[in-house]
Parts: sequence; structure tokens; C-alpha cells
Amino acid sequence: GDMDIDATLEYLDSEYLSSFEKTGTVDSSIAEQQPLLRTADIEAFYPIGAEEDCTAKTYHELSIVTGKATDLQTSMALSLLKSTLLDSESSALRRALMDAGVGQIINGGYTSSMYQPVFSIRASGSEKELRDKFISVIYKTLQEITINGIDKKLLEANINSMEFKLREADFGGYPKGLILGIGVMDNWLYDGNPIEGLCYNKYLAALREGLKTNYYESIIENYLLDNTHKVLVTLLPQPGKEEADQEAAAAKMSAIKAQMSQEELQQHIDECAELHRLQATPDSEEARATIPVLKRSDIRQEVEKIETQEEELGASHLLYLPRNTNKIAYTSFYFDITDMEAEKLPLCYLLTDIMGKFNTERYSYQELATNAIMYTGGIAFAVRAFTEAESTDDYKIYFSTKGKCLTDNLPKMLDILQAIALESKMDDLERFRELVSELKTDWDDNFFNRGQTVAITRLFSYCSAGARVNEQDEFSYYQFLKKLTDNFDELAPQVLEQLRLLIKRFFQKNRFLLSYSCDVKEQATVKQQCLDFISKLSEAEAGEKAEVLPVGTVNEAIATAGKVQYVAAGGNFAKHGHKYVGAMAVLETILSYEYLWTKIRIQGGAYGVTARFELNGVGVFASYRDPQLPKTLEAYQGLAEWLRNEEFPERELNKYVIGTISTMDKPLTNSMRLDKATAQYLKHVPVELRQRIRSEILNVSNADLQALAKVVEDILSDGLICVVGGKQPIEANKSLFNNIINA
Repeated sequence: GDMDIDATLEYLDSEYLSSFEKTGTVDSSIAEQQPLLRTADIEAFYPIGAEEDCTAKTYHELSIVTGKATDLQTSMALSLLKSTLLDSESSALRRALMDAGVGQIINGGYTSSMYQPVFSIRASGSEKELRDKFISVIYKTLQEITINGIDKKLLEANINSMEFKLREADFGGYPKGLILGIGVMDNWLYDGNPIEGLCYNKYLAALREGLKTNYYESIIENYLLDNTHKVLVTLLPQPGKEEADQEAAAAKMSAIKAQMSQEELQQHIDECAELHRLQATPDSEEARATIPVLKRSDIRQEVEKIETQEEELGASHLLYLPRNTNKIAYTSFYFDITDMEAEKLPLCYLLTDIMGKFNTERYSYQELATNAIMYTGGIAFAVRAFTEAESTDDYKIYFSTKGKCLTDNLPKMLDILQAIALESKMDDLERFRELVSELKTDWDDNFFNRGQTVAITRLFSYCSAGARVNEQDEFSYYQFLKKLTDNFDELAPQVLEQLRLLIKRFFQKNRFLLSYSCDVKEQATVKQQCLDFISKLSEAEAGEKAEVLPVGTVNEAIATAGKVQYVAAGGNFAKHGHKYVGAMAVLETILSYEYLWTKIRIQGGAYGVTARFELNGVGVFASYRDPQLPKTLEAYQGLAEWLRNEEFPERELNKYVIGTISTMDKPLTNSMRLDKATAQYLKHVPVELRQRIRSEILNVSNADLQALAKVVEDILSDGLICVVGGKQPIEANKSLFNNIINA
């Protein structure tokens, strides 16, 4: 942060370090793991549902220990090789494994933070009998690359991409200092020079020089091929394993209990009771007073105004955000597709996932991928409904394409978009099969990790027409992919034909918003180049807003093979006559550390908990990786009464206000600032509304918070719940649900 570093170091020395004597005898070295003399071969199992099909649910992974983290140049080279060999549509090793049919998803990783980094290659959606083929294709392909040479254009593209990311230093919502500090640790932890971790220019220069030699081929040969320090893991699905493991654990615990004396049992009972007492006891005022806090008066009173320049272009609009972007152009095109028929929404989300992954008239999909890496910092496609600021049902749907690149490369980025928008040849059924299988397998692999998002989005869809559109990209999308995969030969030709028609509806010159940000001196050039791209698109006929998706079955449970649940409960407080107030934002912060945290996280054993009150009138409470189901719902029901009687000391209330403001005032990267400005524009969030909310947060009182007890009561009175998680607890509480769906 912006601090007086000399004064800070002096404080650390006087208050802490000076109390210790420097002996020089502490051994901070980390012992090196001795290399394996031959590849270890491991077979293990993971649980799936008792009646679930095991087809295409095996994983194979080859992990290779590669050198030392303190060899920064080699580490960067191996990271580049991971991207070049595995990450893109034009990656040789990925392509070879896909063509060999050893898995539906091929990816990998490079872990540079360990003393001995690990390079991994993974096949998901495979079969047990494909293990030998998996390993033989890897070795054969890598050997061919060392003999015939690596794709230098793709390698150069990945160097450009690495340099772009290093220079932009856009870490999303994470503090820049934190991420740079973590990067420094990769070398410093192992007695290397911490500063070396920040000096990337000389390593980039060396990596570019390596393009002229066989540098990368020799790294593949030495570190990936002629290296026995490897492990090959095959992970197999086992139906009913979860239930069997739970029964075995219960039997083991019963046996242990049976061997205990009455005195031992009572001791454990007493210890548990004392633990629960301590968990339910708040920190003392004396303990809380030891933590220094700001005063509310220290906080900026005025809401931040993101100064944009608006311009009309017929029925379309331009939104420019002036920023010092270091010669990077950020461009976002939003095309209004509110007239999209409801039944076509899953197709819209599918199209955004496969866009740019088919051949075009001028480029193969591999060339598109290479060019995107070479000349851009990334291109992304999405479909999303934006609701009006304080409405659940008044919304518009937009297809967006976002990209960033050096301003000099903007013509190349727009050329890629033009090829995708106007020249895509979506007629290859086998390529389509491959893409759909990859999407479906990714959902299979990560469904449980997405559990909280699935539960919250599904619950929001019970309350809001706009949320029902966005939910079509969550569990409804997964169901659509499963149906398409199971009936591919029958459905695929028709689906591809619909996608070819949809892409023409997505890109329309007369119903768009262009939001962009760049250096002021480059604005005119960026604007004109973007409008030149728009001019090549076709013109859409004005359409009416499509029929709103109806509310389907509510109070659902989505059963998985997992041990824990994501438990969401909520409702629409606007329909009970309440409006969003700043105290709700403070209550979100409080519940993350007080009532819900104590009841559900500490006492209930969940991994986390969240509360959200949306500006448009929807509220939700949700647990994360929660071993309790009915107890969590009971905890939600007790929230209103707790809130009605809770009185926070002024010092504690100040801390919660500061915590709330800190989430609102966190520093924004250039891309995040543009996204925020655009969302406020599309949702019509006036600065006066934002100022009112900020003022209410800064002036919140106990009375304001206690008044929200009625809001919480009304939200929960809607009786809406959605649970994602283990099949056993869901079946044990099936009376809670109107519908139980197997994921």
C-alpha cells in the first residue's frame, strides 16, 4: 500500500524484531525429495451415485517433478510449455490426446510454488482401459516434438500473452500487492532473492531468444521425457462408495465407543458441551477493544463517480471511460437480444461456449486460437439478463463480447471477431460432438464445486424473471447438455442449424452498446476501428420482448454423491413492500461474522455462510459445504428474532460499517472499472441512489438493523429453499422439497 516504508520497518523492529536475538543458527532450508527411479503407478477410487453410470468417468494424470523453483527462467519456460502444449485448441499434445480419444477434456497444470515444481497432464472423461494409450500418446507426441521442433508461432504467442499479463498486472478483485507478494515467495521461500521474482524483463528476453534455438525442445527432453521422477494416477468411479465409507466410519466409531468406560464417555460429553459453550460465547468487550479501528468520520462520504462519456449513434450507444491504460484497449460490445425466444436461451449459452472454436472462411479454429493468444489479452463471450436497478422482472438480455489488447493490435483483435461473427463454418458434426462432450464433462467434473452458485441462482429464479434467464446458464444448462449428449446423433444437426441462425441474430449493427476504455490520446482511433467492425454487421429487424420464462417448480433439491450440502433459503422482500436500504449491506457483513457464522459455521461445521440482499428486492441466505441440512434451515428461521433483540456496541458497529465500505471501495483494475460502469449504465443505477445507500451505510444505527428483522421474516415467509448436495441427507428430509433431481 501507500505507506512510509521506513517508518513501518522501524515500527516492526521496535515492537517485535528487536525482542529476539539473531543467532544465524535457524536452518530454513527445505530438504529435496529424492527422485523416483521409475514412474510410480497408482490406482484409486472416488464416489459416484449408487445407480450412476460409470461410462467416461475415469481420470488419468501424469505428474512430473521438474527442477527447482529457484531456477526462475526454467520455471517460466515450463509454464510456457504447459500453455503451448495443453491450453489451446492449437496445442499439439492436447490435440494428439483428443484425436486419440483418451478423454473428453485434456488439460494440465504447472505448480511453480513448491521447491520442486510439478508439471501435470490430465485426461478427464476417460476409461480405465485407456490408461496405456494415454501414456503412450504423451511420450510419442513429446518425442516427435523434440525431433521435428515445437510450434514456434504458438510458443511466441504464449510469450506475448505472458508478457501482456505481467505488464497489465490485472488480478481481478485481489490486491495487487498480495499477488505480487505471493509471486515473490516462489523464490524467497527457498532462500532465493525475493527481488528476482519481480524482474521478469530479463527472463522474457531469454525466453524470446530461446525461440531461435532448440531451447524448448531440450527442456521437453530433459525435464519431461528423460526424467523418472513421475507418478501416473488413474482415478476410477465407484458407485456407492460414499455410502459404504459412511457405514464403515459409523461402524468404526461404534466399536470405539463400545470399548469406552462410562467415565470416558462422560468426559467426552463434557468436553463437547464445553466446546459448544465456548463457540456460542462472544468475545469479551476487553478482547474486542484491543483491535484498533477507524472512525466513521475517517471514511469518504461521497460515493465514487465513474466519469464516463456517453454518445448516441441512432438506436445504439457508445460509453467511453477515460483511463491511463498503458496503451491497452478494453472493448465490450453489448448486443440487445431481448427478443430472444425463451426456448432458445440454452442454445444461446451453448453458442457463447463454442463460439470461435469452429473453422472460419479464412482461419482454422487452431489459427484463431493462436492469433487470439498472439495479439490479445483474451476474448470472452457471454449472454446475461440485466434487470432494472430496483426491479426483479423488468430486464433486457444482452449478448456481449469483451476483449483487451495493446492498442496497436486492435485491428487484429477485431479481425478475429469479424471472422467469428461473419465467417464461422459451424457444420462439422464431429467437431461439435467433441465440444459438447468437453462442456458436459467439465460440468460433471466441477458440478459440486459450483454447488452454492447453482443453489443461489436456482433460488433467485423462483423470485425474478430476469434471474430465470440467467439460471438458464446454470443447472438448466447442465440438464440441456446432458440431453444433447445422450441424444447427440438425433439432435445435433438441428441444433447446429439453429446455432448458425443465432450467430446472425447476435451480431447486429443497429442495436448495440459499445463500452470501451483506453488512453485519451488513442480514443478516436479505438472508437473508429470498433465502428468499422460494427459497420460490417447486418441490420436487425426490431423485435418485441420475448415471452417471460414462467416460474417452474420451487423448493427443489439437487442430489449429488457429495457428503455435504449447499443450503439456500430466500424470498422477494420488495413484494412485501420493502425497499433496499444501506443497512442491508451492513447486515450482510454482520451475518458473516455473527449469527450465521456462529450457528452454521462454528456450531454446525459448515465451511462458510453468506447473506445477500439484492438491490432489486431479492434476499437469500446460503451455507457452503454444510454437513447439516434441517439445522441450517432452523438457524435461518431464528435469525429475525436474534436480530430484533441484538444491540451492538458502537465500537463493534463501526467495525462492521468499515468492513462493508471496504468491499465497496476496493481498488478496481481498468477492466473491472469498465465492467462496473457498464453494468450501472445498463441497469440504470443513478448516482443519487448509490449516494443514498452509501450515506445509509455510514450512518447506520442499531435501530436500522433491528428494523430489518421484519424484512428477514418476510423473506423467509415466502418459504423458498433450494439445496444442492448429498443424496442421503436430502432423501432423509424429502418432505421439505417439491422436487428432488439427481445431478
